Amino acid sequence: MDELREKWPWDKKQTIHTLRPLTLEETYELTDAITDNDWKGIKEELGDLLLHILFYTKIGTEQNQFTLDEMINGICEKLIFRHPHIYGDVTVNSEEDVKQNWEKLKMKEGKKSVLSGVPPSLPAMVKATRIQEKAKQVGFEWDNKEDVWKKVEEEIGELHEAIGLNETDKIEEEFGDVLFSLINYARFLQVDAEGVLEKTNKKFISRFQQMESIALTKGKNLSDLTLGEMDAIWNEVKKQTQAT
Repeated sequence: MDELREKWPWDKKQTIHTLRPLTLEETYELTDAITDNDWKGIKEELGDLLLHILFYTKIGTEQNQFTLDEMINGICEKLIFRHPHIYGDVTVNSEEDVKQNWEKLKMKEGKKSVLSGVPPSLPAMVKATRIQEKAKQVGFEWDNKEDVWKKVEEEIGELHEAIGLNETDKIEEEFGDVLFSLINYARFLQVDAEGVLEKTNKKFISRFQQMESIALTKGKNLSDLTLGEMDAIWNEVKKQTQAT
């Protein structure tokens, strides 16, 4: 990194701001590899992310903000402080105790809200999950998944009411509430809402592309077919993929 920063024009001109979108891209590439259980890809993408970490640290050192040692020692010190049940004399009985203690310690560090640790730029579905997890740590949580599902049904009912009134703003608000409630239900089922939706996206893309290929073998594009014909091909593809 030292040599690249000194000798290569592209690396010379990079800033933390020009690197930011590239880091986001590398992070999403890593998440794709994880979703696909692609260990070779995971190794490669982790290497790319590590390069970015070193790049930011190099720039930070150039600007007299921090060094690599300071950055690494900083996370070590934070982990030690936030795990007093391991590095101190605090006793915990469960994982939930650890999480609740973690939030209390972060408040001692100067945070004004338990939700302040949720990055504003997170994708909405991931952000909703993190918000709910944070709220749980102070006891703002449903007792069981049955109550959560009742809330989902309640929100769906309110959405139907808004649709009946044909109020656009209200429809958007209630639709958002339905999504938020479903994400909460997914959390109670111990399901990663973002991850499973991405798997469904990939499944749809695969099946749709197979449907396009089948149509082409018949000398047609999908746009030449009726909805009934497309649905028949879709069901054929679905049976094939479920059988494998």
